[in-house]
Order: sequence, then C-alpha cells, then structure tokens
Amino acid sequence: MTAPGLDRRGLWIAVGAFVIWGLMPLYWHLLKAVPSLQIVLHRALWCAVLVAAWLTLREGRGWYRSVLAQPRLVAMLASSSVLIAFNWGLYVWAVNAGHVVETSLGYFINPLLNVVIGVLFLRERLSPAQWVSVALAACGVAWLTFHYGSFPWIALCLAGSFALYGVIRKFAAVDAVRGLGAENMFMFVPALVALLWFELQGQGGFFSLRWGGWVELLLVLGGALTAVPLIFFAFAVRRVPLSVVGLLQYLAPTLQLLLGVFFFGEAFGADRAIGFAIIWTGLAVFAIDGALAARRRVVAQQA
Repeated sequence: MTAPGLDRRGLWIAVGAFVIWGLMPLYWHLLKAVPSLQIVLHRALWCAVLVAAWLTLREGRGWYRSVLAQPRLVAMLASSSVLIAFNWGLYVWAVNAGHVVETSLGYFINPLLNVVIGVLFLRERLSPAQWVSVALAACGVAWLTFHYGSFPWIALCLAGSFALYGVIRKFAAVDAVRGLGAENMFMFVPALVALLWFELQGQGGFFSLRWGGWVELLLVLGGALTAVPLIFFAFAVRRVPLSVVGLLQYLAPTLQLLLGVFFFGEAFGADRAIGFAIIWTGLAVFAIDGALAARRRVVAQQA
C-alpha cells in the first residue's frame, strides 16, 4: 500500500534506481578479469557516448554547447567529473578486491556526512536528533577503527567524495541527465587516450577481444548501467517526497552489505557487527527525525 497522493510510478522507479545501485557489485564482479582502472575508463567512455546520444536525439546538438557557454558551470562539472571518477574508481577496485562490506559502510555514512557538510560549509543548522545521529555515526566509525583493526578509509573516501560531488551538483544549474552527459564528455578524451595507450602497450583487451567478447560487451553496457539509475533517480525525485527518497536510499548499501556477506563471503564478525549497529542506530535516529519533520511540514501546510 502506498500513501494517498503518492505517485506510484515515481515510487517504483526510485526503488528500481536503488536496487540497481545495490546489486552493482555483482556486475563489477563479472568484470574481475579487467583491471579496475580500465573498467572505470570504459564506464566513463561508454556512459558519455550513450548519454550524449540520448540527449542529442531528445534536444539536438545544442545541449552541450549550452553547457560550454557557461564558464562557471563548466568549472563545476569538470570538478564533479573528477570526483565521480575517483568515487567510481575506488568503488570498482574495492568490490573486486574483496571490500564490498566496507563499500556499503561508505554509502551508509554518506547521508550523515551530507549533514555535516551542510553545517560546516552551508551554514545549515542541525536539530538535536541530527546531532545525536552524527555523534553515533562517528562513534561507530571509531569503534570499527580501533576494534576491527584497520581504519575504514575506503568507506570514508567513498562517502566523502560522493558527498562533495553532491554539493557541487546541488549548486550546478543544470538538470541531472544533462549534467551527467557533460561530466562524462569532459572525461571522454582522457578516457579514450588512456584506453588506447593500454591497448598499444598490450595491457588492454577490448579491441583484441582478449577477454573473450562477452566481457567487452559488459564493458559497453556498464556505461548504460551507471546512467540508467541516475536517470531513474532524477525522474523519481520530481514525483516522490524527498523524505521517502531519503529512506529508500538505504536499500542500496543494505543490498551491498548482504551481497558482501552472503555472496562474496566477506568476514562480518562481532566487532564489525557492533560498529555497524552503532552507525545504523544513528541512521535510524536521522531517518525518524526526518520523517517526523516532513509530517510536521505537511500538517502545517494543511492547517
């Protein structure tokens, strides 16, 4: 059952976006024969081709010129393209190096890190419940660091790079799909040059079909795989309350965590479980506070 007035189509498209993101480790695992850097380069290359083709069919060739005509926007999207390239690169490497559980931790932490960035750089104010949730998340990370035996740098780098990416895209005056296309167009030439260099050095396998043909097809489809959920997300956020989207976003790291433990067989002992439980408690406080605040706004609007 969905709440009265809730756009069912938008809701299910939002669910689809987060499910695709959550199951992505399975896809990158199929490409484990390919070096992680080359996977990310192919992702940028083919995402640029596919999204640019779709935008050109929909809007004509002027969509890219309209972006280039705005120097400030170009600088922002160039910066966001570097951040998302780093994020994807670390994520793909971590998945294929056996750190799926830690990648899920990064995306669990990300919403709370967004709150911290809002306070530090955007002069936003936190409610008491939000301060509690941030403190609990910090305690959970500290627990994982001192009791699990290693600093969760993968999780924090993933969360940090994606949070900064979100800040830039928040202020970039461009819609999600056009911004995605421009970001990847900025990476197109460097990615193509790097991939050609790998091929000439005998370290590639795409043009020679050294990886068997099937893998090459998966590399091309990987560009669409990363574009589709973002397009779904952009569609959904215009039709579904942000409070609902905020709760749904935890589907992705939850699925990643389950895959890490039950499919990839990664360790998840008592020490790690305690650390995650502390962070999840903070997330629960954060989510409940957000849901109650959204309900109060609805009541105030109806009064």
